[in-house]
Amino acid sequence: RIYSATNNMLFHMQNTSQRTVSSGRLRKRTRAQVLPRRIMGPSPCRNLHWVFKVGNRTATIRFYEDVLLMEPLRHEEFLEGCAAACNGPYDGRWSKTMIGYGSEDDNFVLELTYNYGIKSYQLGNDYMGITIHSKRVYSNLVSKDLGTAVPYAVAGNEGQPGVIQTGASSAMVPCLEVAAPDGYRFWVLDEDPQPSLSCPITELRLHVTDLERSLAFWSGILGFSARRLGPGEAVLSCGTGQCELRLVQLPQPQPLDRGTAFGRVAFACPGEQLQQLEADVRAAGYTVHTPYVSLDTPGKATVQVVILQDPDGHEICFVGDAGFRALSMRDPAAPQLLAEALEKDKSAEWFQQRAEREERMRAKGL
Repeated sequence: RIYSATNNMLFHMQNTSQRTVSSGRLRKRTRAQVLPRRIMGPSPCRNLHWVFKVGNRTATIRFYEDVLLMEPLRHEEFLEGCAAACNGPYDGRWSKTMIGYGSEDDNFVLELTYNYGIKSYQLGNDYMGITIHSKRVYSNLVSKDLGTAVPYAVAGNEGQPGVIQTGASSAMVPCLEVAAPDGYRFWVLDEDPQPSLSCPITELRLHVTDLERSLAFWSGILGFSARRLGPGEAVLSCGTGQCELRLVQLPQPQPLDRGTAFGRVAFACPGEQLQQLEADVRAAGYTVHTPYVSLDTPGKATVQVVILQDPDGHEICFVGDAGFRALSMRDPAAPQLLAEALEKDKSAEWFQQRAEREERMRAKGL
């Protein structure tokens, strides 16, 4: 695994005075004392998806299909809350729709979780936005007169993505910012992804309160490679050609607010590594949100899951790769299943009737 230069240097300085011998993943001194094991992180690892909680499911699906030109890949309905809180801290009926630009085997996609009876969620400042490189989607926005032109950059700043670097020099690339019905931001660039990238979704951007502390976890513990873009931000990757994670530090002492709309990022790794990963993270003093558990999807595969939290509480779901590949096979019936669920869902009508009742009561002074 790749570690930050600082961690490597400290490790080297602490151990050059005494000769070491290798013993698997443990390194032992020539005398009996055993050094603390350096956590290696999951390997191989691939970035899977980001989870959005959505309120108005009909408007949301219309946005992702008609505006961002994504396609439903899977749709599942559940009668009760997920054991791993996949739908958030809710116990009732919910649905999950995977949507994106291609197979989950080689594309970063979105998971839309819909809790029946929950009309909306409070946005925090944790999620910043997702970057999409696609001339096709950009042209679609232009044709519909949607989005706001913004600059976009590798070294972004608070409130704006900045200016993207292409090649060796900095160059302006047309970029439109657009928001989903629930307020989640997307930046769509008028260029297709580089040949080395497998998916138009190239970057997920999150706020953190202390970049150094975050890097100690993401790079030092999980083993993600990191490149710094400036004193307040860094880009992390768990493998070449994958959607990257950019961490941007909030101005101090501004706190991080996850609201009720907070999401979750998911990664796959060999299932046999999950319990060791959980033990390592726990031993290092970090939070395990959901201990190792097997999740069953009726009629589909069983997937092993461990969910961690970074120092700011961002949720990170690791799933066993083999089980997840079986579970995440594209379902040709997904569009039909989703359409049927939307047709049966009368939530919008119920909320409208409730709002009308409340308005009548207010008019009567009740």
